[in-house]
Amino acid sequence: MISGDSDLSAVGALLSEPARALILLALNDGRALPASMLAAEAGVSPSTASEHLRRLVDGGLITVTRHGRYRYYRLAGPQVADLIEAVARLAPTRQISSLREGTKANAIRVARNCYDHIGGRLGVAMTRAFLREGYLTGHDGSVDFGRMTGDRPAGGVLDPIAYTLTAEGARAFTDMGADPPRNPAVRCCVDWTEQRHHMAGVAGRELLRRMLELGWVRPSRYHRALSITDTGREQLAERFGVLPDELCTPRAG
Repeated sequence: MISGDSDLSAVGALLSEPARALILLALNDGRALPASMLAAEAGVSPSTASEHLRRLVDGGLITVTRHGRYRYYRLAGPQVADLIEAVARLAPTRQISSLREGTKANAIRVARNCYDHIGGRLGVAMTRAFLREGYLTGHDGSVDFGRMTGDRPAGGVLDPIAYTLTAEGARAFTDMGADPPRNPAVRCCVDWTEQRHHMAGVAGRELLRRMLELGWVRPSRYHRALSITDTGREQLAERFGVLPDELCTPRAG
């Protein structure tokens, strides 16, 4: 039974600020995200995002976990996710006030330079495709953040060399004009937006180099983001079975 003393206005005040609402929507798929990513999702500066995050934590809608000097935020529980889903069903469609709004965060999530290899949904989809096609053997690509240690769990893994490149995988590199790694051990990295593995190390670096050379991807106007070209989408689907819907970024809620 709902108490008549419940202060609905307190929750309403937290939801009424657009940036805080966007932060909650970004967290509504169950991920734990760093403040920098949530600032990009909300389209605000890091300092402004920090203030919004503090208010959401104080209001009991999200929790924060420290890993060294980094903080990761997630929804406080399934009841918060249920609240966001219910409000989202009743809310009108949010009008985009500028072409830049939300575009940078989306571009970074779809594909980006992760140091010297491909991150984002593209990196994860490529790794999943390599596993599906038998080009890689090893881990299933999932991430257990509860077992992570160290300062930055989204930047490392329990076993960084979790995959082995097969003979078929080496041929896949050769078929696209890339140099297969001499060492079949393939390093992986935890993708900080998708929270699954993507290929890193020599294999990841060579894939990025060759995909840029072939014009499948190109640098975006946004820092670190990569744009997937029409040719790239066609070749990714034809050669690796990476379909366009795997590269879309649905808005949670």
